[in-house]
Amino acid sequence: MTLIRTLILFVALGLFSCGTKKEVVKNTSQDKAVIDSLIITKVPDATMPPPPPPPPIPEEGEIFEMIEVTDDKGTTIAEAESLDEAKELMKEKQNDSINDLSFHQNISKRFYENHEIWEALLKKYVTEDGSVNYKGFQKDAKGLAVYIKMLKMGFSKINDYSQEEKLAFWINAYNALTVDLILRNYPIKSIKDIKDPWDQRLWKFGDKCLNLNDIEHKILRKMNEPRIHFAIVCASESCPKLQNEAFTASNLETLLTNSTKEFLSDSSKNEISTNRIRLSKIFKWFAKDFKQYRNLIDFLNLYSEVQISDTASKSFKDYNWDLNE
Repeated sequence: MTLIRTLILFVALGLFSCGTKKEVVKNTSQDKAVIDSLIITKVPDATMPPPPPPPPIPEEGEIFEMIEVTDDKGTTIAEAESLDEAKELMKEKQNDSINDLSFHQNISKRFYENHEIWEALLKKYVTEDGSVNYKGFQKDAKGLAVYIKMLKMGFSKINDYSQEEKLAFWINAYNALTVDLILRNYPIKSIKDIKDPWDQRLWKFGDKCLNLNDIEHKILRKMNEPRIHFAIVCASESCPKLQNEAFTASNLETLLTNSTKEFLSDSSKNEISTNRIRLSKIFKWFAKDFKQYRNLIDFLNLYSEVQISDTASKSFKDYNWDLNE
């Protein structure tokens, strides 16, 4: 029996007619289970009746996505006309070629632009004060691996993103890949226990293998947004805290502002008074990134709870590289 040649699955990004919200990402059946556990939620709407079979034909203007599931040679292996049928096909394939599947898809924006997988992981394993449960992340390593796959897929469309989408994408990428680096070497006491941690080219985006230095210095710093230094986290106590929500285009300004204010108000990282400031070495290492302001004090006064005098004395605090757990 020949393999079914085509899989074309239309997935609504919005609500289905029953008011049920469903999102699906497929690679292997294992990846699917990970996504299900993190993302797929059903939110019934009492005002909407249950959907009549078969599924309604999409109205003009509704957004759907085409997903192609292929084997490792690029050959399509199955087709489905509905979400439920697709799930059953994946189950049927579980005992033959499913574990060797790769997948190509125009994946829903929910995953690589709204970063819902990363958000779910952050909510589970990062506290409000930014402490990271790396042991928990280890148990959910498959979830992180799936998210990194989503980032790599999203990278193929990076040139179509807005500036806000690009910033959110690369901030999340830096933070997720840093967690991935720690997990590859865990348990450790400091990121500096890893040899050349920021220079390890472990992640391929397009035709290039990137490291954390590439993302920070060659991409993010060139985007003329100095507040990225309070959003990207190098897994250390003196770094800004890892936010327990993902950056998106819609929350970018709010989250960058809050991250900056939180960092400046944390006395373990900065000590600020009107006439004397002891700052994080981030402000020393990246001083030129703040030169769009008249001086560093002008920048600090935009976000500090204390207004600083132009004549305030300035020094820098020692940096604590202990792991942020």
